[in-house]
Amino acid sequence: MFKRATPEKIAQARALRRDATDVEKSLWWRLRELNRQGFHFRRQSPFRSYVLDFVEHNAHLVVELDGGQHNEPNHRLHDERRDEFLQSQGYRTLRFRNLEVLDNIDGVLERITEELGGVPERPPPARLRRATSPQRGR
Repeated sequence: MFKRATPEKIAQARALRRDATDVEKSLWWRLRELNRQGFHFRRQSPFRSYVLDFVEHNAHLVVELDGGQHNEPNHRLHDERRDEFLQSQGYRTLRFRNLEVLDNIDGVLERITEELGGVPERPPPARLRRATSPQRGR
């Protein structure tokens, strides 16, 4: 069952998008290139009680960027719980350190592409499909 994000989570996600780090921005621009292959990544996307850094819902893939604070015990425990919850929902999580993205963004994208497993099977966008109704979509 689909559960809509709370207004607070939506506001939090918008603020995170607006205040994105340079590392998030650089990965976001590279993930957008995958749209040409039929994928659709969202950034800072509310999902239940969490805000996901990047997610491709059709592939059930979450990409998280971790700064230095994720080494602290409280953050590690939170990350583990979050990953377990996402796994229970059918999602896989890839985690990358910010420095890894800065030093080797091509390698990070290669790993993400491997996890996506190729070009998705999707119907063409609505604007490219013929209307089936007698009114031809009017």
